[in-house]
Amino acid sequence: MAIKKWLAAGLLAAGVGVAAVVVLGSGQSPAPQSTFVLLDGSQQTTADLKGKVTLVNFWATSCTTCVAEMPEVIATYDKYKDRGFETLAVAMSYDPPSYVVNFTETRKLPFKVAIDNTGAVAKAWGDVKLTPSTFIVNKRGEIVKSYVGAPDFAELHKLIERLLAEA
Repeated sequence: MAIKKWLAAGLLAAGVGVAAVVVLGSGQSPAPQSTFVLLDGSQQTTADLKGKVTLVNFWATSCTTCVAEMPEVIATYDKYKDRGFETLAVAMSYDPPSYVVNFTETRKLPFKVAIDNTGAVAKAWGDVKLTPSTFIVNKRGEIVKSYVGAPDFAELHKLIERLLAEA
C-alpha cells in the first residue's frame, strides 16, 4: 500500500505525462460490485459484465491524456466488440455532465458511457483519483490488469486476445 501511495504522489508531482503508464496490479481480484449510471439514464452493474472481457476506463473531459487516448480506446472497442468485448467509460464525479454528453456526442463514442455523479464507483474501484485509470476485467468478472495513464495499446490488444480466447 505504501508503494501505491508513493507511486501516486510521484505521478501527481510529475503531472502524469502522456506516456506515463503505471501498472497497479496484475493479479486477479473480483471487480468491485458497482452500479454504473449510463448517459441514457439506464443502469448497468458489475454483474452485467460477466461473460465478456471488459475495459473499464475512468476518464474526464479535462484530462488531456484521456482525450488523447480516446481514439485508441474507440479503435480497440471496434476491433473486438463482435468477439465478446465491452468498453465502459466512466466519467469522474467532477466532470460536468453536459461536458461528458457533448464529448460523447461530438466524438461519437460507440461504447457505454457512465457518469459517476457521487464518486462512489471510483471509490469502489480502488479510490480512483488519477485519470485515465483503466481496468481490464475477464469473463469471470476478475480484474486482471490495471493502468494509470495511457496503456501500451499493442500490449493491451495481446492481453484482450488472450482473455477472449479463454473459456
